[in-house]
Amino acid sequence: MQRPRGGSNWRRVLLPATLGVGAYFALFGGEYNVFETWRLDSLRAEEAEALDSLRAEVELLRARADSLENDPAAVERLARERFGMIRDGEVLYRFVEEDSTAARASEEP
Repeated sequence: MQRPRGGSNWRRVLLPATLGVGAYFALFGGEYNVFETWRLDSLRAEEAEALDSLRAEVELLRARADSLENDPAAVERLARERFGMIRDGEVLYRFVEEDSTAARASEEP
């Protein structure tokens, strides 16, 4: 006895169509499609680099704070450089560069 050929044609069409629809939704459909997953992976890598950079900066700041808390020479150097402080008996000389517009004005007759 022969089987009807009509059912076989539906199977030949239905299976590739189902696979095609599934592949479409896997690539383009939904919130977590392939392209969105790739974008999120690259974003995660960028954020991991930024986090590593911030951790290095925090470590540097911790070391600087530790040196300022425990090293009197570091405190003195910072006071001299940033605030222009001097010891008793020292003379402070400040050199100021001349403004370029004022220099041109004084050169013209």
